[in-house]
Amino acid sequence: MVSFPVPGSGYAGPAPEYARFRASSPVVRLPAAGGGHCWVATTQDSVRVVLDDVRFSRAASYEPSAPTFPGLFQAPPGMIISLDPPAHTRLRDLASQAFSADLIESMRPGIERLVGELLDRAGEEALEGPVDLLGRFTFPLAIIAISDLLGVPAAERDTFARLIREFAAVDAPEVAAAAGERLGEYMAALVFAKMAEPGDDVLSALTRARVGDDRLEPGELIGLGYTLLGAGGDSTACHLASSVLTLLGHHRDTWLRLGEHPEEVPAAVEELLRWISLSTNDTTGLPRIALEDVTLFGVTIPKGDAVFVSTTSANRDETVFPDPDTLDFGRRDNAHIAFGYGIHRCLGAPLARIELTTAVEELTRRFPAARLAVAEEDLEWHPTDMNHRLAALPVDLHGKGF
Repeated sequence: MVSFPVPGSGYAGPAPEYARFRASSPVVRLPAAGGGHCWVATTQDSVRVVLDDVRFSRAASYEPSAPTFPGLFQAPPGMIISLDPPAHTRLRDLASQAFSADLIESMRPGIERLVGELLDRAGEEALEGPVDLLGRFTFPLAIIAISDLLGVPAAERDTFARLIREFAAVDAPEVAAAAGERLGEYMAALVFAKMAEPGDDVLSALTRARVGDDRLEPGELIGLGYTLLGAGGDSTACHLASSVLTLLGHHRDTWLRLGEHPEEVPAAVEELLRWISLSTNDTTGLPRIALEDVTLFGVTIPKGDAVFVSTTSANRDETVFPDPDTLDFGRRDNAHIAFGYGIHRCLGAPLARIELTTAVEELTRRFPAARLAVAEEDLEWHPTDMNHRLAALPVDLHGKGF
């Protein structure tokens, strides 16, 4: 019998077993690879219910009695993604003030300039041969954007890019722990600097956020900054690299069309968000613990059991998306949940969308002849990463590759 994490996931789709799971039951019980068992929500309806039901607790997953899953990334306790209401509600209400639509939209010109500068350099380098778009474009774009969001000095970005990668290394727990500690120390220093002398960045806005007399404490500010720096950098970079690979490797006609019709880029980005699998285990990797016996979709999850949600599988739900395994760039009413759902929906989703649409629009416009510089089967992946991440993405921007 297959166990969790289910093998066979790739950037181009979840493990094939998830289609069978969806057909048999919205919530399935699986043996866990490290011992014990867990439950996995596989359909859009079941994922939404688990994410929205307070009977499934993130905070309880840190209790000594909670089941553990070696090899899976587990966020530190006390972070916003580790909390339940009302603690989560309070933190999100305060944090949402800093993520106003106006503030995020004000970052668009800076992101557009950054994309232009990075692609100017990549285009020049491409005259000499293939360019690694992961190392030279997608990762720098995501790291610089999230660093600007937090007010991280430019001179320290390279150090933090390395620490973020090390922090996400689930196969090297000692390395990840050391990187996490250093990131925490840095964020503490940055928070106190912003409290003393606020700037125009989101972290400064977080220091000013108020609900009545309530405000974020320094430790909460550090946790929020820590979360944004890690999640906003690696996830966006990996997804954008997979998007470029998908378009150049399998949909060059769409690459050409988007370059000529930039108004179609936003819809294409939404479909790529739905179709591409980001997580290597097809779930958020964050267990929730049933606080009582809960019956969902005809099955009863006993108190104390762990539940994972597979947003990747939910985004291939046949009852929601016609022909869900097809990458349909003309798809409308795209109700994907790549950014989560309900109270746990990603606060940084609007910023990620600006980065992704700007990047795809400029890449396709500037480099219509771009091709992969190696065959896709020769690309190297980091299989134990939290996200599906290429080691490199060699691209011939001027069209001499595969």
